[in-house]
Parts: sequence; structure tokens; C-alpha cells
Amino acid sequence: MAKSSTRLVLICGLPASGKSTLAHQLALRIPAVRLDKDGWATQLGADLWDEDFRVRLEHQLWVLSQDLLARGQSVILEWGHWARVERDEKRLEARALGVGVELHYLDAPLEELIERAERRNASGEWTASPMTRAHFERWATIFQPPDEEEILLFDKPVAEG
Repeated sequence: MAKSSTRLVLICGLPASGKSTLAHQLALRIPAVRLDKDGWATQLGADLWDEDFRVRLEHQLWVLSQDLLARGQSVILEWGHWARVERDEKRLEARALGVGVELHYLDAPLEELIERAERRNASGEWTASPMTRAHFERWATIFQPPDEEEILLFDKPVAEG
């Protein structure tokens, strides 16, 4: 793969916003390695609510991502990227490697996210402790959605249109 076509794709959004669905679709079209923090944590037998573990895992997946990008392999990071500083850091570090960086922001009304999570909890698809309305209400106060100014800092997605 030519390095100039190498991409880092950040998927940004709250739980149940459609990040996994979009990441699967993009991985086939780009093509790219998809790194799913929740999937890795589950496969490693970790508690998805263990914040310390999640931080360590995210760091290791980012180290792996940088290695893959440096070798010309596009990567999709499939976790929420809730903070602007986190998105800026990844964008700048990937650009330093000479690769393009896309941001895909998935926005949905809070009530819709809660309904999706309730369906996921009921279906058994989500095997960790259930996500509740209280979680989403708290997360909505922490999440920093990208604004138009930030979105312009990223490359236009090549996998669309």
C-alpha cells in the first residue's frame, strides 16, 4: 500500500451511536485494520467498566496503530474519542507519520442512544453490566462533540461518495 494513501480513521461518538457498524463498513472499503477497544477488552476477559484497564488498553492500541501506520497500513480506531485533546493528539501524531486523518462523528439524540443501549442490554449483545439512562445522562455532560472548526482540521473521508 502506498504510504500516501494510508489513513488513520477516528470514530467519534457516545455508546450506541453506531461506531461499530460504521467501522465495519469502512474497514472493507478503505481497506483498514479495525481496532475495537471494547472487543479487545472482552476477548481479554476484562471488565469493560474497569477504567484503568481501558486506559492502558487504549494506549497499547494507539502504539500498535502508530506502528501499522508507519508501515503503510490504514487503521480505524473504533472508540468514542470523547475529548478534543485526544482527537488533536492522534491527528497531529498521525500527520507527523505522513498519513491522512479522517474523523467520523456519529451524533444521535440521547433518547435514541438510551433506547439502543436498552435493546443491546436485553438482547445479550452487551455482556458487561448494563448501560443505564444515568450513564448516558452523565456521559452527555462529559462528551465534547467536534465543532465545525475542528472538523475542518481533518481530511475529507475518502471512503465516502
